[in-house]
Amino acid sequence: MHRRRPLRSALVGVAAVLVVLLVAAVALVGTVVRRPLPDHGGTATLDGLEGEVTVLRDARGVPQLYADTAEDLFRAQGYVHAQDRFFEMDLRRHTTAGRLAELVGGDEAAIEADAVIRTFGWRDVAEQEWELLDPQARAWLQAYADGVNAYVHGRAVESLGVEYTLLGLRVDVPAPEPWDPVDSLAWLKAMAWDLRGNYDEELGRAVVHATVRDVARVEELFPRFPDRERAPILGGVPEPASAAVAPALPGTGPDDASGAGAAHLLGEDLEDALERTRVALEAVPHLLGEGEGIGSNSWVVSGEHTASGLPVLANDPHLSISAPGIFTQVGLHCRSVGPECPFDVAGYSFAGFPGVVIGHNADLAWGLTNLGADVTDFFLERTDAEEGTYERDGEQLPLRVRTEVIEVNGGEPVEIEVRSTEHGPIVSDVLDVGGVRSTPTAQGARRSTTEVSLAWTALEPGRTAEAVFALNTAATPEDVAAAAALFEVPSQNIVFATTDGRIGYQAPGRIPLRARVPESPVPTDGTWPRPGWDSRYDWQGWVPAAEMPAVVDPAEGFLVAANQAVTPAGAGPFLAHDWDMGYRSQRIRTLLQEAIAAGEPIDVAATQRMQTDDWSPYAEALVPSLLAAPVGDDFTREGVELLAEWEYDQEPDSPAAAYFAAVWATLLELTFWDDLPESQWPSGDSRWLAVVEGLLEAPSSPWWDDRRTVNVVESRDEILARSLETARLELTVELGKDADDWSWGRLHTAAPEHLIGGESAPALVRRLVNPAPLGVPGGSSIVNATGWDAASGSFAVTTGPAMRMVVDLGDLDASTWVNQTGSSAHPGSVHYTDQFRAWAEGEYFPWPFTRAAVEEAATRELTLRPLS
Repeated sequence: MHRRRPLRSALVGVAAVLVVLLVAAVALVGTVVRRPLPDHGGTATLDGLEGEVTVLRDARGVPQLYADTAEDLFRAQGYVHAQDRFFEMDLRRHTTAGRLAELVGGDEAAIEADAVIRTFGWRDVAEQEWELLDPQARAWLQAYADGVNAYVHGRAVESLGVEYTLLGLRVDVPAPEPWDPVDSLAWLKAMAWDLRGNYDEELGRAVVHATVRDVARVEELFPRFPDRERAPILGGVPEPASAAVAPALPGTGPDDASGAGAAHLLGEDLEDALERTRVALEAVPHLLGEGEGIGSNSWVVSGEHTASGLPVLANDPHLSISAPGIFTQVGLHCRSVGPECPFDVAGYSFAGFPGVVIGHNADLAWGLTNLGADVTDFFLERTDAEEGTYERDGEQLPLRVRTEVIEVNGGEPVEIEVRSTEHGPIVSDVLDVGGVRSTPTAQGARRSTTEVSLAWTALEPGRTAEAVFALNTAATPEDVAAAAALFEVPSQNIVFATTDGRIGYQAPGRIPLRARVPESPVPTDGTWPRPGWDSRYDWQGWVPAAEMPAVVDPAEGFLVAANQAVTPAGAGPFLAHDWDMGYRSQRIRTLLQEAIAAGEPIDVAATQRMQTDDWSPYAEALVPSLLAAPVGDDFTREGVELLAEWEYDQEPDSPAAAYFAAVWATLLELTFWDDLPESQWPSGDSRWLAVVEGLLEAPSSPWWDDRRTVNVVESRDEILARSLETARLELTVELGKDADDWSWGRLHTAAPEHLIGGESAPALVRRLVNPAPLGVPGGSSIVNATGWDAASGSFAVTTGPAMRMVVDLGDLDASTWVNQTGSSAHPGSVHYTDQFRAWAEGEYFPWPFTRAAVEEAATRELTLRPLS
C-alpha cells in the first residue's frame, strides 16, 4: 500500500522538468550544485554584532560558536544555520504558515496542505505566542532572525540553495522574505503535530468500526499497555500478574465504559465525516516524520553502575529518514559564562530555531523521547449548514467563520472558509473526497449534519520556546522541572543527568483533564471521538505541572524512557491509553540489568552497543509458533530451517532475518487485510506485535479467517503455514532460490530522499540529491529502530534514529555522537552525507566540548566581525 507523502509529492514535479538543464553538461551540473556552498573559513561581517564571534568547524563541518554576549551567539547561530540550511528553513516556514503553494506553485498536494494548515491556524497561534514570551526570549529569537537575514541579504536566491534553481525552471522564485522570529515559533507547531499523541488510534478506532461493526473486536486491535509484563518508565520491575491495579484518580482517569455504546454514534453520516477527516489530515506535511514508527530511545545510568563513577546518558530519536537529516549539530559557547551570557551548550538543533534541542552543557545532559500523551480529541459536531450553527447543550450557537486566501505561485488564489466550534476547527470539510467538496462556498456541496472538529493543545498559545533556552542553561533537577513547566507542546519525556552525579526523569506538557460522564455511550478517556453537543465531554483544564510524573535518583540506579507508559495504570495523572507496547524499553532494561548483575561497569562503548542492539522481540514471540506450523513441502522447510537455527538478530547479512520479515508481512496481510479498510492495514509496529501475540493464544479467532478464500475458514495454524510458504516463494523471486544466500540488508535499506528526489524525478536528479542506499540492521520496535511499513510492500526503512548520542558526565569530551546524514543541507557539500555510512553501521564520532578539545578537532575557522 502506498502511504501518501504530500510535501514530497508537491516538490517532485519541480525535479521532473530539470532534466533539460542537468543533462546539458556535467560542468553545468557542478556549477549549479556548488554555487550555494558557503565559505566556512576566513572573515565575514555580520551587521548587529557587538563583538567578534569565532566559528570553529571540525572535519565533518560541525560548527562550534564562541561569543561574548548571548545575542551575538544567537545572531551567529542564525547566520550559520542560513549558511548550511536556508532552503530547508524557508520550506519549513512556508509549510507551517500554510504558504507552500506560494513557494512551489499550484500542485494539488501543496494547495491541500496549505488548506489544512490554514484551518489549524499554526501561524496565527505562533503570533499569539510571541506576545506571551518574556523580553529575554524575544531578544534571543530576534537576534537569531537578524543573523539569518544578515546572511541572506544581498545574495542571489540561486546562491542560497540549488533547490531555488530547480524551482526557477517551473515558477518565478522571488527573493526570500526576511526571517521573522514568528517563523521560528511556527516550527514548534510542526514539531507538535508530528509528535502528538493518539490521534491516529482515536481516528483509527472509529474508521475500523465502520468496517468491523463490533466495538469489542475493534478494541482487540488496540491493546492496552501491559504494565505487569513490561515496566513503565516509573514503574520499576513489573508486578506479578495477580497484583492489584491502583484506582484512577477522580476526574483524570478513564471511566468504566467498554465502548459498546459507541456504535449508535457511528452511523453512515459520521462515517463519511470521519473519512473526510482522515483524508484531510493525511494532507498535512510531516516535517519530522509520520506513522507509528515515530518514537525514541533514551536512558540514563547512575554513577554507581558506570566505569567513570558518574552518569552516562543515551538518546536516539526515531524520526523520518530524509536528506538532509532532520537535526543539525552545533555548539554554543559564551566565552565567559555568567548571568549576562549563560550559554555553554552543545548538541542537536533544528535549522530555523535558536539554541540546542537535545544535548548537554557543562553541568547537565538531557535527552528527549516522545511522551505520547493524548493531547488531541475529535469532537462530533451537529451542525446546521443553512443557519451556520452547531448544537451545544440543546442550544444552537453560531459557528466561528473566517476566510483564508491561499496565494499560488503562477496561478489564481484559492479561497477557503474555515469554520470552528468551541472545541477547535472543523476538519471534516476541508478537502474533496470522492469528488464532493464539503465547504460552504462550493456550489452544490453536500452538507453533513454531523461533522468533526479537532481539539489539540498546540492550538492554545504557550511558552515552549522559553523552555528550550531554560534547558540549555539548566544545571540541577530543579532547573529541569522549571523548564518542563514551560515545555507545553510537544509533550516529551525528559531524562537527565548532572556532572555532580544526579539522574532523573521529568514529564512535561500541557495535558487535558477529561471528566467522567455517567452512563456515557463512549469511553471518556480520549480513545474514541466525543459528542461535541454535550459540554460534559469538554476538557476541564490542564494537569498542573507540579503533578506531572517525575523522579530524581531512583533506587534502581537507571531510567529508561522509550515511548512506553509513564506510570502503571491508574497511578498519577491520566496521560494516555495508547502507548508503544514496550518491547524496546524492556530490551534496554534487560541489557542494563544483565550488565549490572554481571558487574560490568557501563561506559560509552557499552552504551553504544546497547544503542545499536538488533535483537528481535518479534522473533521471540513468533518463531516457536512458526516452527510448529504444519508446513507440507521441503521447499518451504528450507526457509523454516533458517528460523530454527536463528538467534533472533537482525543483522544485514542474516538470511533468517530476511525470511522472518517476509513471513511477518505476509502473516499480517493474510490475517487482517480482508477485514480492515486499506488505510488501517497493519504497519507491523509494536501494537500489531501485541495483537498477534494475543491471537496466538486464540487459534480459532475470526481474525485468522481469510475471507478472500471461498468456502474455507482458516485457523491460526493454516495462516502461519501459508505465511511461511508464501514468503518462501516471494523471496525466491526477489533474492534467489538458495535461502542461505538471502540477506536482510538487501531488503532493508536506508535510502534518505531529498524532497525533490522522489521516484518521479529524473534519474540524474535522484543521483544528485539522494544518498546511495545502504543496507542496515534492526527493524521496527527493535532497539536499533530502523522501522519499515509492513503494509507498503517494501522493507525499506521509513523511520530510524535521526541521530545517536552518548554523553559521559565524567568526561564530557569522551562523549560521542553521529547524525543521520551530515551537517549540511547542500547536496554539493562534502558534509551532506559524510556521517551517513557511520550512522548505518553503528559507528560514532568524538564529540569535543571543552575549548581545548574543540580547537584540537577544528579544521576550519570563520571569524564574524561587526559591520562597523
